Amino acid sequence: MANIPKRVAERLVATIKRYQPILGDARKRDVGEADIVTIVKDMLADVFGYDKYTEVTSEYAIRGTYCDLATCIDGVLQALIEVKAIGLDLKDAHSKQAVDTHVSIYQTCAY
Repeated sequence: MANIPKRVAERLVATIKRYQPILGDARKRDVGEADIVTIVKDMLADVFGYDKYTEVTSEYAIRGTYCDLATCIDGVLQALIEVKAIGLDLKDAHSKQAVDTHVSIYQTCAY
């Protein structure tokens, strides 16, 4: 497991705790995917330090389909994030969607 400096760990815990009531309220209201994407973008900025205007992209295009969010630093893709509505029970089809997205990226990249 990664060795995270104490100061960083404390900041992560404190910042994540701020989102617990926000996510709890979202669950009570059974908000949809679009609202969860907004929360996730805010979390990426507040918790992990991404610039949500330049380093987080919505609806990232991948071979004729789209991924909900992507993080890119200096134009280089770092991570893909698929978001679902907060009350949605995840099914095998959701896992397949994530795997298919990964395969599309793998086939696009030159290794």
